[in-house]
Amino acid sequence: MTDATQSPAAAKPRRRRARRIAQGLGATTAVLVVVAAGLGAWYYQRLDHNITTFAPEGIATSRPPVAPPAPTGGRPVNVLLLGSDTRSGGNDDLGGGDVGVGHSDTAILLHVYADHKHAVGVSIPRDTLVTIPPCRLADGRWTTARTNQMFNSAFTIGEFENGNPACTQNTVEELTGLRVDHTLVVDFKGFASITEAVGGVDVCVPNDVDSYGIHLTKGRQTVAGQQAVDYVRARHGLGDSSDIGRMRRQQAFMSSLIGKVQKDGFDLTTLLPLTDAATKSLTVDPDLGSPYKLAEFAQSLQNIKLGDIQFVTLPWRFQGARVAIVQPDASILWNLLRQDRTLDGHLTDDPARPSAGPSGDPSADSSAGASASASPDASTGPSAGSSPGAGNTDVSIVIHNAAKSGGLAGRTELALRGNGYRDITVGGNSPARSTTLIEYAPDLRPAAERLAQLYPGAELRAASGGNALTLTLGQDRVGADTPDPGSSPGAIPSAIPDGITGNTRAADSDLCSDLSFG
Repeated sequence: MTDATQSPAAAKPRRRRARRIAQGLGATTAVLVVVAAGLGAWYYQRLDHNITTFAPEGIATSRPPVAPPAPTGGRPVNVLLLGSDTRSGGNDDLGGGDVGVGHSDTAILLHVYADHKHAVGVSIPRDTLVTIPPCRLADGRWTTARTNQMFNSAFTIGEFENGNPACTQNTVEELTGLRVDHTLVVDFKGFASITEAVGGVDVCVPNDVDSYGIHLTKGRQTVAGQQAVDYVRARHGLGDSSDIGRMRRQQAFMSSLIGKVQKDGFDLTTLLPLTDAATKSLTVDPDLGSPYKLAEFAQSLQNIKLGDIQFVTLPWRFQGARVAIVQPDASILWNLLRQDRTLDGHLTDDPARPSAGPSGDPSADSSAGASASASPDASTGPSAGSSPGAGNTDVSIVIHNAAKSGGLAGRTELALRGNGYRDITVGGNSPARSTTLIEYAPDLRPAAERLAQLYPGAELRAASGGNALTLTLGQDRVGADTPDPGSSPGAIPSAIPDGITGNTRAADSDLCSDLSFG
């Protein structure tokens, strides 16, 4: 019998049952919503509790300017990624050694271009000799600047339990003239948990390793947890046991991890443990100190494809057991990034940018370099109309002659005026020195690097106070009175130097390619 043939009396019980079912479904749905909301709030609180931030008081007050937005509206972002080798908090189980404050033995400055579709990660060798600027101690006092220091020692200043990422951030800004927008630090435990949460990461080990408690087998394999930590930490037993080879393996590992995330994606059963592991392991700057801010930041990177990511090692050379920075290559690298240009000297949306195959590796055709048309002029470069601290030619320069070569300072003044500088003072003679020296106040670092491009091999040294650069000419300028022909401050050279192209690795390179130095 159909409902249409039912009597009104028979239809009433059926309608009552329907109302009761609907009410029951509504109540169940409401309960599910409440439970879901409760779990969401609980989980958010859990993640929020996981995250550790470092104190903003330790961040320098005199900093490079925030990168200006591109004509398209986006803005470049610089992210400092640090791996801490601290043994505190149970990390000695994974890293071995004594419990205590560690160093930042892994450091990658990730430059995300304004289009947020391209990125380059610059590895900074742990043994690089740098100037560590004043850093804040636990009692609120500030240290004095320290020259000729190993880069990774900045993390230990003040002996904070979780290290001093603010000091390392200050050091990177001093070194590069780039503003670091965000800093993230991960320790051994967190790194191991992340690799386990993603189900392991594909790597290639160039040879068997059985030393310093690290045991790895040659060849392609998937590593997670302790093995993943060992892979990125291993130095002895691979190549010449230097940090340079280790950085190349770290770059390959990061590429593989990014590739897996982009390829596989994650459902909730994977995403939740990964999020939990990541937040537990991170110490971040105050601007990333909540799950919402971290998620928003991660979402801003989702359109960067693996083939549009490059890694490059800061141009380097061995100086005894340490690493010295090669100039002017390093200054050119920082200048490229300050201008938001790729490693081949072009803007990301430049139709003239040469194609270098599927990886987009500019080193595949380094002879092409950057065309003259790609070089910014005084009106289009990022320094146009900015302060001297941003690196333009309005900065004051005081010239001293330490080369004991008559008339050198005067000839240098004329050459600098020909390169666009106007406020120049010729000072007296200085005690003899072999190499040219450029001294600068911290906020004039970009201008000093720009000037250094005219004097390859010049030493850069931070000095306190002052509103001028001090150029002390060494004996290396005798017979080379003028800056290099064709140079102009801040310009991109016609060919990118080998210190950049020879140290570049495309993120989509084969896992086993160029992994071991020496």
